[in-house]
Amino acid sequence: MKVVVGSRESKLAVIQSEMVIRAIKEYDDNIDVELVTMKTTGDIILDKTLDKIGGKGLFVKELDKALMDKRADLTVHSLKDMPMEVPEDLPLLAFSNREDPRDAFILPAGASEIDFSKPIGCSSLRRKLQLEKLFPQASFKPIRGNVQTRLKKLDSGEYGAIVLAYAGIKRLGLEERVSRLFSIEEILPAACQGILVVQGRAGYEVPYLAGFADEETKLIALAERSYVRTLDGGCSSPVAAYACIDGEEITIQGFYVDEEENQYIDSIKGSKYEGEALGKELALRMKG
Repeated sequence: MKVVVGSRESKLAVIQSEMVIRAIKEYDDNIDVELVTMKTTGDIILDKTLDKIGGKGLFVKELDKALMDKRADLTVHSLKDMPMEVPEDLPLLAFSNREDPRDAFILPAGASEIDFSKPIGCSSLRRKLQLEKLFPQASFKPIRGNVQTRLKKLDSGEYGAIVLAYAGIKRLGLEERVSRLFSIEEILPAACQGILVVQGRAGYEVPYLAGFADEETKLIALAERSYVRTLDGGCSSPVAAYACIDGEEITIQGFYVDEEENQYIDSIKGSKYEGEALGKELALRMKG
């Protein structure tokens, strides 16, 4: 049996795909697994923010095509980068255990405090709006590119600090670069931050992902995505969601900014099996 895994070609994307490949080999070492990497439109166009060039779909378009053309059997994504609407013929097949979902504050190499004469680099309005409350004296500038590219821009003096998802930093083994981790209360993370997802064709069975798939994370992911989808939040929308499960109960926190730029944070609790309905209910309540 052969399984072809499609991935973006960045170092982090390859490491994440290798986590899936390892799980497949642990299930059955006789499965022949091949990794195929490709550059997506979102990786190529780095001089514009995502909302100016078409949103999150730009990170998955080429990988979706590889699935449809059967050049890949599975593709691996950071779930926070996935569009909220997924084609029915390309379902999400397995959700990983969640890595630390918090955002990380990173200073230039060798620096011990931020130089506020330079901007903080952050790529999302969600982060910027929450960071403005923590650092009212700061200015902000968009930053694009993979983690290594962003660190290079930071260390070259272009920024006073940058903010990245801690999950990616951990997977790259760069924890020593982190100056501070923001608590969930300080900065609510992007929906599904820290979760990997495997996508495939409808009807394609993946018993070999049994050791990779985490059912509790799936419930959390569906709840967070339901909240954002109801608010019609794309990559540029200042929307965030964070859910956690305690026993049989799920708590969902939502961050929402209205047209007048008023910011709201609210939460909802209920059965962990009703997360999608609860996410929608919370979004409608905050929107209304």
